[in-house]
Amino acid sequence: MKPIISVHNLDLAIPDRKLFSNLSFEIPQGALTCITGENGVGKTTLVKHLLQDLAHNYTVHTVFNVARDEVQYVPQLRNIDDDYPLCIRDFVAFGLKKRAFFWNRQVRDQKLAQILAETKLTRIKDQPLGRASGGEKQRAYLAQALCADPKLLILDEATASLDTTNKHELLQMLKQVMQKHELTILFITHDPELIERYADYELHLADQTGTLIKRGGKADV
Repeated sequence: MKPIISVHNLDLAIPDRKLFSNLSFEIPQGALTCITGENGVGKTTLVKHLLQDLAHNYTVHTVFNVARDEVQYVPQLRNIDDDYPLCIRDFVAFGLKKRAFFWNRQVRDQKLAQILAETKLTRIKDQPLGRASGGEKQRAYLAQALCADPKLLILDEATASLDTTNKHELLQMLKQVMQKHELTILFITHDPELIERYADYELHLADQTGTLIKRGGKADV
């Protein structure tokens, strides 16, 4: 099977320093790959660069076996405060707007109900997102992304503000939806416990290069 992303001899710099030199790696399809490395190594910058390349169909250093509209990126930070009034159901439904069936209400509502159930949000779907806990918000962000039927899902430090229980619940959910929807997942994280338990592969970035390591992905889901 072809990798979903191949990177060859990529140089990447920001104004004050070089991040990567001759960086090469391949991301396997149908797996959960954790992108790891010290703070400031360039994990998020690399992902955003790859997304920009994909949007412009730029393939000198990067080859994609996925279209831009088949990729969903969930950023680390969202400006959602306690007064945010939109209910979880309506927030998640934003992910359906680019789907061909959006104007077919019956199909749309069935799809939305399915995603809410898969992400365990059905019970609280009418609750304002601003009042949701950290774990519930992360599940809502995931649900919105899943509504777009991605082939590649990228999450940036999705567990950074969660307690241990919610971290594991979110990763277990990711492994489940990955299998059900035949997804490839890139997950930026610093958490060694999550990497050890859930990652199929780890892309470790250090010293201006990267190493792809096969992991166990041992957790029962």
